Amino acid sequence: MRLLPASLWPRFLKRRLPTSLWGRSLLIIVLPVLVMQVAVTWAFFDMHWQTVTARLSDGLAGDIAWAAESWRDDPTPQNMAVISERAQRSMSLSIALQDGATLPDEKRRGPVGVVDRTLEKALAARLDQPFWFDTTRYPAYVDIRVQQPQGVLRIIAPRERAVATQAHIFVLWLLIATVLLMGVAILFIRNQVRAIERLAEAAEAFGRGETHERFKPHGAREVRAAAVAFLAMRERIQRHIDQRTALLASVSHDLRTPLTRLRLELALAPPFKRADAMRGDLDEMEHMIDEYLAFARGEAGEAAQPVALSDLLAAAGEDARRAGAEVEVAVPDGLTASLRPLAFKRALANLTGNAAAHGEHVRLSARDLPSGGLEIAVEDDGPGIPEDMHEEAFRPFSRLDASRNQNHKGVGLGLAIARDVARGHGGDITLERSDMGGLRALIRLPG
Repeated sequence: MRLLPASLWPRFLKRRLPTSLWGRSLLIIVLPVLVMQVAVTWAFFDMHWQTVTARLSDGLAGDIAWAAESWRDDPTPQNMAVISERAQRSMSLSIALQDGATLPDEKRRGPVGVVDRTLEKALAARLDQPFWFDTTRYPAYVDIRVQQPQGVLRIIAPRERAVATQAHIFVLWLLIATVLLMGVAILFIRNQVRAIERLAEAAEAFGRGETHERFKPHGAREVRAAAVAFLAMRERIQRHIDQRTALLASVSHDLRTPLTRLRLELALAPPFKRADAMRGDLDEMEHMIDEYLAFARGEAGEAAQPVALSDLLAAAGEDARRAGAEVEVAVPDGLTASLRPLAFKRALANLTGNAAAHGEHVRLSARDLPSGGLEIAVEDDGPGIPEDMHEEAFRPFSRLDASRNQNHKGVGLGLAIARDVARGHGGDITLERSDMGGLRALIRLPG
């Protein structure tokens, strides 16, 4: 396996670190705690536990050397009885002589080699005779055997005489302290991150035209300050929208009054050659005013509610049929979405109106997306729009007369209004080539 160059390691680590604030905050708390606990545990076992184990093994080896030397000085059954009685009473050792026996050939070593190495080193320093030991056969005892001319001197010693057996208690308490500390850190970080998530949810909802009336600043002082600043900004933006809507309503009233007066005077005037042309101009002016108001005002004040997409697409398809197009509608049964009905109906009407104006066949469809959310497609068999002009088509007052037949009633706001509605629902609209030969408008909405 090839190692990465040193310059690529920061990028490699960055890609594998958590991307969320929750994950990064937890890593900041947990990683130092784990490093500290590992360092403390390592220092404990390396310095304290091994030192204590070495001293215990050395003391046990000294007692065994005493028993072997005492037997060698007087190899009689009476002396063996005295040695066994003294060893049992004063040293908690069980000593017996196995006449004519020899040391086992196999070596039995435990999974943790530190104990075996320490005990072997201590016995080798204290004994001149060959020896053998087993620390695995008996959980609470150590079996040690020393070769003698008459046989084998077997010593059964309590395990705590050779090993510091209470080390696991320290590790257990260390683990419990780590779990408690991490639990407190997780609860604290979760509360802080939750306050930021609430702020993000409120900001996203406001971007979709919704208002979380119950949202209140929570969390740390800095998070509360950001939330207060967001609420103030939201109030300023909402006040600006309200003022703009009121201004547009006044402009609408001021413009409609002379239009109505002109229409009335035209109706009462005697017939003349340019009367029909003037009525057409008045109709176009009224339509333009309606388009401008719809684009600037939108439907932001409307509340979202569950809507059956089959009903919306069926109504949009019926409008396209009245415009003279052949319409195909394909929507799965039971497909619903949380929408602002009037605003979304207007967006669909703009898209289907464009499709019916520029093509003879229109297809409306909707489906769930595998990644979540849903997609609504409006397609036609018209001339379409060149790919390099797709974004240009969404710009207000852009009519693209060179690529689409001019709609004399339009002012170039249909796609702009539709995209504004889609983005107000948290989604977007994209354009692409349809397999029908014309344009496909895709509305993608979050789940």
